[in-house]
Order: sequence, then structure tokens, then C-alpha cells
Amino acid sequence: MLFAAGAGYWAFAHNAPVAVEVAAVSQAYPSQAHTLLNATGYVVAQRKAAVASKATGRLEWLNVREGSQVKAGEILARLESNDVRAQMQQAAAGVRVAQANLEQGTAELKDAARALERSRDLLAQKFVSPAAHDIAVARHEKAQAGLSGFKAAVAVAEANLRVAEVAVEQTLIRAPFDGVVLTKNANVGDVITPFSSALGSQAAVVTMADMTTLEVEADVSEANLAKVKLGQPCEIQLDALPGQRFRGTVQRTVPTVDRAKATVLVKVRFVDSDPRILPEMSAKVAFLETEMPAAERTARTVVQPAAIVERGGTSVVFVIKGDTVSQVAVRSGMQIGDLVEVTGVAAGDKVVVRPPEKLRDGSRVAVATK
Repeated sequence: MLFAAGAGYWAFAHNAPVAVEVAAVSQAYPSQAHTLLNATGYVVAQRKAAVASKATGRLEWLNVREGSQVKAGEILARLESNDVRAQMQQAAAGVRVAQANLEQGTAELKDAARALERSRDLLAQKFVSPAAHDIAVARHEKAQAGLSGFKAAVAVAEANLRVAEVAVEQTLIRAPFDGVVLTKNANVGDVITPFSSALGSQAAVVTMADMTTLEVEADVSEANLAKVKLGQPCEIQLDALPGQRFRGTVQRTVPTVDRAKATVLVKVRFVDSDPRILPEMSAKVAFLETEMPAAERTARTVVQPAAIVERGGTSVVFVIKGDTVSQVAVRSGMQIGDLVEVTGVAAGDKVVVRPPEKLRDGSRVAVATK
């Protein structure tokens, strides 16, 4: 009876949960060990435009919507243009009239030149009087002057036609560069005016950006400005794409300080392009001391060094599963900040920190409260 009681107490004592500290296995990037400075900012397009028209009129046709890919010179929208087209046709008719007058003047000059040649021959033979010859000379000179006037009239008519063509072209709203339409500010039927001064009128028809010029504008404290230099490698993390890092480089620094925030605006260009990157996304920028090799740009599984112990000549960690632990062999890698890279466990696993010597595979544990 006493033996049974003693055996039960021994089993209870040796099966009692071991109080342990717990830490989570996480992921980290090797660049964290080479980061000089962190800053936050937003993605912006270096080339962005609110596309409008110099002419005033009612929007009668719109060829794009949000997200449309457009090429430089492509017609995005068109204003009503019946009046300016009529003026262009009138100017074209004026050019034809001026050209017809020029042809008539050319014919008159040729006729006057032939008459003057005949008059010279007749004057040499004393068949006409000098007064009659003077009339032929005057007619020729008048035809020459008239021809110059007709040429000038043609130039004026052609200039008027170009003015009318420009007026018609101004009713066509074209893309100033290759890009993507971000917002549509007007609809068919809206009145478009360059200065948007009239009630209910619109100035810009669409807003577009060149997605190849995306960059991050980050605010850097002026106290840390010495850590930033042109061409410096960076790593960009977007809140919308938390599982990915993008390479960047310092493109330029705005040469002024925001006195309200004591910061300087630093513009970081994307080295890696991705169609998922959009303007106005929130971004975090890590300014690195050195460019990271391609092999070190992916996330690594890391754990606190105190969670790794030796058991039987093998590095192991104790992974918590329910109220027991499982001994898992791991292989250590590079040091990343205060953590160490490991293989054999997955991010999110709970491991024991500083496991006691008596802890074994399958031991019951209880998380110690601080």
C-alpha cells in the first residue's frame, strides 16, 4: 500500500508540467542587418498630368476610363467642334480663292511680258511711239506687283487655315505621354473650360501617370540626413504587399527642409518594377549600407538564439504542441540582428526559450507568466 502511494507520487512529480518561456519563430530579411535608417512615405509618379483642353466646349466623346493604357498622342476625348470645323472649311476655301487669284496674276504677268517684248521690237523699228511703249512697260510692272500681292494673299490664307486647324486640334484631348489613366474627372455632356471658372464646368478631363516613373517620396529627419547619399541602395516594403521587398536606389534629395516636421524629402526610385505597385501606396524604405546580393533578398526563418540548445551533439529547439513539446533538429544560419536563421521549423511555431536541461521530447510544459 505504501509502495503504491510512493510510486503514484513519483509519477505525479515527474509528469508535472515544466514552466518555460516561449518565443515565436518569425521571418526576417538579411537586409535588416545592414540597415542604416528607416523612413516612411508614399509611392508617387514622377510624371503625372491632369489632361485638359485649351479650348472651351461641351465634351461629346470620351475614349478612356480608369485604368486605361494610353500611348502618347492618342486621342482621349473630343469636344464639340462643329463651329471651328466650319471656320476651318471657310479658311480652306479662302486658300483656294487666293491660289486661283495667284494663277490669274501669273497669267496676266506672262501676257504683259509678251506684250512688252513685242513693244520693244516695234519701238526699235519705229512702228510705235515711246508713249505706247511706256504703257506696255507700266502694264508689266503692274502685273509683277499684282503677282506679289497674290502670293502674299495666299500666305495669309494659309496662315488663317493653320489657325483654324489649331482650333480644331484643340478640341481633341490627346495623351501627353505613355501612361495609365488614374481618374476620370468629366463625363460626356460636361462643359470643359481651361480655367474651370464657370459653374458646373470641369478643367481636367482625366488624370494620368507614367507608371514607369514611380518612386517613393520618404521623409527623412534632418538629423539623419548624413546617412543618405545619392545612389544609395534601398529596400522598399509596401503595406499592400507585405510579403515582398523591392530594390530601390536614392534618386535625389529635395534641397530644402520642412521646418514644421524637421524633415527632408528623399525620392527613391524603384529598381524592380511590378504592375501591382500603384501611386499613393504607403511605403517603408530601409536605407542600406551595401547592396544586397540576389541570394540574400528573400525572407529567412529566424528565432532567438537562446531557443537553440545542444542535445546529443545536435542543435535542437523544442516546439510547443498543445501542452507538450516536440524536440526538432535545426541547422543554424546567418545572424540577422538579434535573431539567427534556422531551418527545420516554420514561421509561427512557438518554441521554448532557454529550455531547462530536464526538458525532453514529449515533456509537458506550462508557459511561465511574467
